[in-house]
Amino acid sequence: MAKRGKKYQKVAELIDPDMEYTIEEACDLIKQTKTANFDESVDLDLRLGVDPRHADQMVRGTVSLPHGTGKSVRVLALVNEAKQEEAKEAGADFVGLEEYIEKIEEGWADIDVIIATPDVMGKIGKLGRHLGPRGLMPNPKSGTVTMDVADAVKEFKQGKIDFRVDKQGIMHTSIGKASFDANEIRENLISFLQTILKLRPASAKGAYIRSANLSTTMGPSVSISRSSITSI
Repeated sequence: MAKRGKKYQKVAELIDPDMEYTIEEACDLIKQTKTANFDESVDLDLRLGVDPRHADQMVRGTVSLPHGTGKSVRVLALVNEAKQEEAKEAGADFVGLEEYIEKIEEGWADIDVIIATPDVMGKIGKLGRHLGPRGLMPNPKSGTVTMDVADAVKEFKQGKIDFRVDKQGIMHTSIGKASFDANEIRENLISFLQTILKLRPASAKGAYIRSANLSTTMGPSVSISRSSITSI
């Protein structure tokens, strides 16, 4: 096992590894576990009681965090000429179609979100092998395939995030930055968890949220009690 640094060991002493904390306690602790010299992300890991191999147990969606993620989101709008000015005015970082399809095929991926209109999906479909593994393929379920290009661009620039459970039933997402105050982290966390709870598949059996852990990029993990989550 890799040896932890002195900073990590010091903040790890603040957390009882055998204890599950309330949401409020976890958010307060996270503010004390920053160890890096950069503004670390605050990450949430959920283990869900679902089997994503079955389509009716796939948990996927979007949520607009009240305080955003703290990250600068680079948005590409793949749209026809009639929608390009709208996308630019809304704040998209890159706007176009054919030229960006070619760039992506050549390996370019300096983006966080791709928004497209339904009428261009036939052209974008061939990019699946490039964008799929990176989670960048536009999809109606994530709000990235829409005719309301301006609204979609603004929402993702302001902190809307797309999430999806992986093959092991694990969901990992960033809900803010260590520089946020504890209340901002808490409100973002609650907003995300409320969305996840609403998306519980009807076919999921037993405990839906099996475990929940909060951590900074370089800090120790804080376990959140399931009772604290189900009571929000």
